[in-house]
Amino acid sequence: MSNVPDGFHRVRGHIRRNPKPRSAKRMSGWMIAGLLAGVWLWGQLFGFGEATTTTPADPKPAVSAQADR
Repeated sequence: MSNVPDGFHRVRGHIRRNPKPRSAKRMSGWMIAGLLAGVWLWGQLFGFGEATTTTPADPKPAVSAQADR
């Protein structure tokens, strides 16, 4: 059997690197895309605290406008 360097192990005739422990769980691309889609959907449905829309005052025709009879 051949020498396997430090930090590697043999699997089915191939030399592979030993797995490293992950200190923090990383987010996948699909998780990030899902979070962005959720934020976008929340903004579409409920808004982001925008000011309330004010209704325009009662529109009155201008003096120069003539009513057709």
